[in-house]
Amino acid sequence: MRFSHHQRNHEDRHRFACARAGREHHFGPRGHFRHGRWAEAGEGHGGRRRRVFDSGELRLVLLKLIADQPRHGYELIRAIEELSGGSYVPSPGMVYPTLTLLQDMGQIEEATSEGARKPFAVTEAGTAELAAKKEEVEALFARLAQLGAASRRTDVAPVRRAMQNLRTVLLYRLNRDDVKAETLHQVTDILDEAARKIERL
Repeated sequence: MRFSHHQRNHEDRHRFACARAGREHHFGPRGHFRHGRWAEAGEGHGGRRRRVFDSGELRLVLLKLIADQPRHGYELIRAIEELSGGSYVPSPGMVYPTLTLLQDMGQIEEATSEGARKPFAVTEAGTAELAAKKEEVEALFARLAQLGAASRRTDVAPVRRAMQNLRTVLLYRLNRDDVKAETLHQVTDILDEAARKIERL
């Protein structure tokens, strides 16, 4: 069963409401990498398009995720976000039309479910497509894994936390009325030594 106009609008409203609740700020100018995430559906610096996956690649990724377990659109977006370590979140404007295409191609179908939103399940044609393009699918998921690994390596949240802790301690200790000149020199020596150690890393 294909998406009805009402169903698609309901799904989109749900997704965009979630975005407004806390995820919109991750997307910079279309196609830019900002706050640790790729906004895949637009223009990059210099007018060049910068996407993690093209439309055919995203189709295979969604098909494989559905083959792993039945999922609906929102779950697919979250699954890709998790696999990429949060560095890539495909837009609903990319995912839902691709799901409709997969339905038209007979590679997925709505699965039986008691909920209002029906997840998609893979069909025999979809399984055959994945088998025929096994190496390509593996390469696409390896790309997602690389994004996830890079995201974890560049996650500076612990550093920001440590810097905030340092700032808090310094403000508390140095703003006291009984702070001595000797204490100021000791703090300065500690900070200078930390800077030298970090520089040598």
